[in-house]
Amino acid sequence: MPPLLGTTLYKITSNGKFEVTLDQRKLKTPKGNPFIVDSEPLALGVAAEWDAQKQNINQASMHLSTLCNTAIDNPNNFNKLDLVNYITNYMDTDTVLFQSGEDDDLYKFQVKEWDPIIQWFCDKFQVDIQKSRDIGGPVVPEATKASISRYLMSHNFAAINGKRNCCDFLNQNKLMTCVIFVIGFVYGVDTLKSVILTLAAVERFIPTEKAVLLSRLEEEFQLGHWGRVEWAHDLNQQDLQTRLSATILFIYFNTTSTSVRTKHPQA
Repeated sequence: MPPLLGTTLYKITSNGKFEVTLDQRKLKTPKGNPFIVDSEPLALGVAAEWDAQKQNINQASMHLSTLCNTAIDNPNNFNKLDLVNYITNYMDTDTVLFQSGEDDDLYKFQVKEWDPIIQWFCDKFQVDIQKSRDIGGPVVPEATKASISRYLMSHNFAAINGKRNCCDFLNQNKLMTCVIFVIGFVYGVDTLKSVILTLAAVERFIPTEKAVLLSRLEEEFQLGHWGRVEWAHDLNQQDLQTRLSATILFIYFNTTSTSVRTKHPQA
């Protein structure tokens, strides 16, 4: 079945940014802002998501588009400090820090799979964090939160459109910064329910498939005992992998740049 909409991508010659067109109409965000990104691979990814739409538009499957729209529109008017605080406070309920206090077999499985990730996290950020086996949960030291906050704040928070939000075109060049790295990171944390696993995936310590598997460790343990329903459990796993993969790509495309130089032969 052909795509629902004809999708093309072209370069804006005036400032070197990229936008997507649908049937020769420029794509806009839910708030009506111009969809303009700084990264050509990111624009190509968004265009591919639109090309994949057939009879109906399934926005729930368009994760790169969702991330871009959130970064451009900033619908909740968050600043970077708001998002960083959300992430650091999430550590109090981090999945890998809550380990079974009742089922010893599950606890051994968690120790085998989760503890190396926790140790990597402590070594990477030079912090000390303890897991918990009771309902009270772990106590995350403020020094640990401060270390993660510095890590997040140190990244490039430039907007998708250079250092200006796309709304600048509509608001007489009023500066509206977007927090690209942190917006992507929040999406990853909400997917995995874990700051530590998201960090491990973003830092490429573990692949996305492994990160998703570790986030579903207790469920996988139960499936090993009671069996798997393919149409339910496998679809859920694949959806999480898709969401996390989009997060990693979104962060990568917005924190790296490439250039091509043509070498002319000497006369």
